[in-house]
Amino acid sequence: MFTEHHRRPMAVAVLGLASVLALTSCSSGQQAPGSGGGEVAKVDGKISLTYLQKQGDQEYFVGEAAGAKAKAAELGIDLKVVNLGTDANKTISEAQSAISQKSNGLIVVVPDPAVGPQVAQIAKDAKVALLTSDDQICTTGPDPSSCAADALVPRIGFSGAQMGGEVGKRAAAEFKKAGWNPAETRTLSAWKQDVTVCTDRVKASKEAFAANSGAKVQNIDVPTDNSPTGAQDKIAATITANPSVKHWVVWGCNDENVQGGVTALENAGFKADDVIGVGLGAYLACKNWSSGKPSGMKAALFINGKDVGALAVQTMYDKLKNGKAFPKEAFAPTTMVDASTWKSAGVTCG
Repeated sequence: MFTEHHRRPMAVAVLGLASVLALTSCSSGQQAPGSGGGEVAKVDGKISLTYLQKQGDQEYFVGEAAGAKAKAAELGIDLKVVNLGTDANKTISEAQSAISQKSNGLIVVVPDPAVGPQVAQIAKDAKVALLTSDDQICTTGPDPSSCAADALVPRIGFSGAQMGGEVGKRAAAEFKKAGWNPAETRTLSAWKQDVTVCTDRVKASKEAFAANSGAKVQNIDVPTDNSPTGAQDKIAATITANPSVKHWVVWGCNDENVQGGVTALENAGFKADDVIGVGLGAYLACKNWSSGKPSGMKAALFINGKDVGALAVQTMYDKLKNGKAFPKEAFAPTTMVDASTWKSAGVTCG
């Protein structure tokens, strides 16, 4: 899976989006609670959608909004995109506002999964279609990781297991190439630990590294807020607490965590040759490579937010216009990139 995505040109991956959706859309045929079920009526006239995004100024989500807007324009949909920032309460108020403004459907990336049940109930009461992108939410409780499968709201995004697996495999390949002593090395996993998709990614990275590195390397888990500065601060403290470690392998939920780790290690005096960072997103990793200087950021999995935004809008359109059932999950493609391939893969480096 890693090798296939690593070698496949991005153009082919994007062209394969429809087939990816078809392959991942199989389900029992039952509607998940909160998705509207049979109560959501088909829309004969113009469709109105609202896309509620956490951290809407982050590069990935900017791309996601752009992809959603482009697809909405293509399909003749009225689309409003709202930046929720990190305010969970704003999710509720904006969902209510969207319904009062007669939106036919809500696509939500929640700042906090704890608001999931309330958002789902708001949509259900209004008989409005609800779809999540990126992060999961549960209709019956605040924690998607302990949620029954049929209570998860349908989601458009990326496969956490697949993404984490590719990151772990690339990290293992870089580790073997470096020839480091396992006893002098630590892997560092950084993520916001109450976000289910983050935990899925990191778990898969650990498993793939262990299976492909040919060595036993001690791992250190670092809880962060998924921001570069937050990760940098927490990882800096971890580095200080482990003065005997000579080499570090860093992965996490997103580029922010890995960038924070790479920066913390640089500030602590570690040279690029003693750091292996494998990002997830590539939108921050590319900034290290564009300078032309040696960097601890060795690679990153390119996840294109534009694909997710477009796929979410298309999926909502198919439901509201044609009555097509939501898939439980639908996944967009990914591509592993590094300093020599990120430009040709189409990474936008802001």
